[in-house]
Amino acid sequence: MGTAYAGWWTRRSLRLRLTVAAGVVIAVGLAGAAVLLVAWLHTSLIQGLDQTATQRAEVVAAALDPARPGAALSGAAGGEVAMQVVDSKGTVLASSANLQGESRLFTFAPGQSGQARAETVSGLPLGQEGTWRAVALPAQAGHASFTVYAAVPTAEVDSSLQRLGTALAVGTPVVVGLLTAIGWLLLGRALRPVEVLRAQAADITASDLSRRLDVPPVHDELGRLAGTLNDLLARLDAAGRQQRRFIADAAHELRSPVSSLRTQLDVALRHPGPTSWDTLAPELLAETRRLSRLVDGLVRLARLDARPARRRDPVDLDDIVFAEVRRTRPEAPDVVVDEQEVGAARVTGDADALSSAVRNLLDNATRHATCRVDVRLSVLDGHAELVVADDGPGIPAADRKRVFDRFTRLDDARARDEGGSGLGLAIVHEIVTAHLGTVHVEDNTPGARFVIRLPAAG
Repeated sequence: MGTAYAGWWTRRSLRLRLTVAAGVVIAVGLAGAAVLLVAWLHTSLIQGLDQTATQRAEVVAAALDPARPGAALSGAAGGEVAMQVVDSKGTVLASSANLQGESRLFTFAPGQSGQARAETVSGLPLGQEGTWRAVALPAQAGHASFTVYAAVPTAEVDSSLQRLGTALAVGTPVVVGLLTAIGWLLLGRALRPVEVLRAQAADITASDLSRRLDVPPVHDELGRLAGTLNDLLARLDAAGRQQRRFIADAAHELRSPVSSLRTQLDVALRHPGPTSWDTLAPELLAETRRLSRLVDGLVRLARLDARPARRRDPVDLDDIVFAEVRRTRPEAPDVVVDEQEVGAARVTGDADALSSAVRNLLDNATRHATCRVDVRLSVLDGHAELVVADDGPGIPAADRKRVFDRFTRLDDARARDEGGSGLGLAIVHEIVTAHLGTVHVEDNTPGARFVIRLPAAG
């Protein structure tokens, strides 16, 4: 039952739940305040009655004569005050006019150290029901000790408190209802911008992420929420545009080798006689390798987009550089790859990803180098700096940032590119960025010099 009610309650609107919560808090607060008010007023009025009874008792005690105790009492008592004077043996020596002939009615003793003591009593034979507030005051007259009792009725106090309690019992629910209604209206006005933002967000579809939410003019929590949602939409829009551009570029790049393979195979099948498979096989193999490199690059970029850096282990970057140089030399026999200036350097990251970045840099350099590639590695200012320089045609200053974009080929490089996919440098940039490093291109006069800077381990 409790679980079902909790589920029902959580499905209610936020406005209703906040209003009910505010109503409960207001009701509890007003009820507590009413109880405290009644208690405080009761205590205050009772203290006033005690003071009145004490004053009457003090007047009688000051004028008490052991020979004639009734004289002092008859002169001081009057109205609805009930009084008795009792000696140390408990004998009633004198009473007020309304208690004449009555036995002892008050039995409690005075307070210690001659202080008056007050108690609530009932059942006094005065013809009226209700309680009385009685005070016992010790008195001394000559060598005799007496106790003066004075009592005043609490009927007026009880009546006043009853009227106040009735008014509070009727007025408190009215006030709670009024304040709850006001809270409902105020919450509606406060949540109206949220509803506007929700409606605008509901109208934004995955195919139209360029739309933005209206930011309220007041810089409050709702304004900051709208700004944050707009930033999120901007990032989603940018990611969507990048994904669509990536898919379009990938489709375009894949179309070329696939079309070439299909065309060559189609011609070979249509004209099997003049086809020389010794000539066709190397061309098909080259296109297949190009297609394979392109697919490998796409898979690598997809993995980097999903998880930029999977591991954070200590990596000896110099071992990676030496291993990749040994792999590159047989694939580029006409280019000298010099690694004599490679020093020790340790970084923190993913060894496989860093190997891919170094491999792509070396492949790019050997494809465009005339005859030489120089590789240097050192540690400077807490960073491992890897430099791969070639003596090729170089990269114009205006294009040195663009070369790291995906599927980017420069005009000069395209003519010399033998099977490049346009993804190698983009992969390098993504890997280095994921490792909190930087990569840029400098002039090598002649050629281009790629510089990678990574935070050194330790």
